[in-house]
Amino acid sequence: MSGMLLAQAVLWPVAIPLATAALAACCWQRLAAQRAISAAGVLLMFAATLLLLWQVRAEGVQAVQFGGWAAPFGVSFVADRFSAAMAAITGLMAFATWLFGQADIRRREERAGFHPLFHGMLAGVNGAFLTGDIFNLYVWFEVMLITAMGLLVIGRTRAQLDGVLKYAVLNLFSTLIFLMAVALLYGVAGTLNMADLAVVLPQAGPSLTLTISALLLLCGFGIKAGYFPLFFWLPASYHTASITVAAIFAGLLTKVGVYACFRVFTLIFTVEGSGLREILAVMAACTMLFGVFGAAVQWDVRRILSFHIVSQIGYMLLGLAVATPAALAGGIFYIIHHIVVKANLFLLAGAIHRASGTFDLRQSGGLMRRSPLLAALFLVPALSLGGIPPLSGFWAKFMVIDASFRGGQGWLAAVALVTGILTLYSMTKIWMEAFWKDPLMPRPTARAVPAPMLAAIALLAAVTVAIGLQAEPFVAYAQSAAQALVDPSDYIAAVLGAVPAEGGAMAEPRP
Repeated sequence: MSGMLLAQAVLWPVAIPLATAALAACCWQRLAAQRAISAAGVLLMFAATLLLLWQVRAEGVQAVQFGGWAAPFGVSFVADRFSAAMAAITGLMAFATWLFGQADIRRREERAGFHPLFHGMLAGVNGAFLTGDIFNLYVWFEVMLITAMGLLVIGRTRAQLDGVLKYAVLNLFSTLIFLMAVALLYGVAGTLNMADLAVVLPQAGPSLTLTISALLLLCGFGIKAGYFPLFFWLPASYHTASITVAAIFAGLLTKVGVYACFRVFTLIFTVEGSGLREILAVMAACTMLFGVFGAAVQWDVRRILSFHIVSQIGYMLLGLAVATPAALAGGIFYIIHHIVVKANLFLLAGAIHRASGTFDLRQSGGLMRRSPLLAALFLVPALSLGGIPPLSGFWAKFMVIDASFRGGQGWLAAVALVTGILTLYSMTKIWMEAFWKDPLMPRPTARAVPAPMLAAIALLAAVTVAIGLQAEPFVAYAQSAAQALVDPSDYIAAVLGAVPAEGGAMAEPRP
């Protein structure tokens, strides 16, 4: 039994949420049963992602082929250090947001299908992280998109309907671009297995078709990730969702687009010598600046945090733009750090609203004296997002900025430093308005924040502190994951059973 669990470990992070979504849908009229199924599904998926992470660390890249067909003809699931870490952090986010949701999700949202949609979205996210086929990456993107649209509009308010329309239009346009890129890629290579593409494309040589395909993929992934100039849908839609939904969106959905960029532009296409570096560098700088300046003029705490999703995505793109092993390691570390911190800040926004009765910072205040624990918990992710040592954000910023200087991209490092200072301004603004100043709240006294909300926030704050205080193993893991992106021979061997030899031919399978 344990042997089967380990042999199929790469499948469970997708199979468990899919099964949970199906079972919850079958219990549509029984909310208690849905809650029990959802709780079991979250815990099992988290355990499965940790098992996969442990197996990848112990045994190397894991790959499974479906239908009895060997790659590249069968559909592949693959887990290397990067994708296994992304699946594990997805499990953590699922658990934390589920815990917070015990005090936040309303019965009418549960009746509208929250639990099946939530687990369906988790299946789409993990499927995107673990697929080894670029067409199936599109499929999982669509699973994620459809369920995310359902979650975004589940409260059926006018603002949510407006937000989901903006979200849908741009993301469906992204889907069209993605499909066009995949069609061009298949026309040149005759395969869509990513490991096989890594072998075939160097033999095909450069061409206009491949260049267009690469640019279309960058555009398609850029819309989903929130890169400049394609990010406007994000701050226009995320603030309309319920806080539980907004937190899981903020933590995970844009990172799927970032992950896809890292995977495709290291395994299939290259940044070095392709002309993409200059494009990515400008996109990274503009993403950081436009996001942070957009946040500076907002007063709704959810809008501030939504714009900061954009600005922080720029740091991750910076790692890909520089494209050295150190820069890629910094980008990977930044992705993991930001998922935890940004989801936690949205949960804190929900807690601030619960205590003060408003998301508008101008109408809030006094929470430091009325909710001192909430104030202390806010400082951890806020200071981490601003890059204050010794929290995780300091090490993440240090890694990407240091790699930028070493990679000859000092101007990008300067933009990143300026963005960090302006990020601190936004976090200070929230602190001063919501916690420090005298109360100007609709409620005369602060309402108590429920224990599940505080527990979820404290859990993610503890993870942030742990990463900051014990950064070395996380940095080492990110460096090894980045090295595997630079040299994907183990990934290719795990999928195809052979590694590329000199000149692009296939060597004998590894023993």
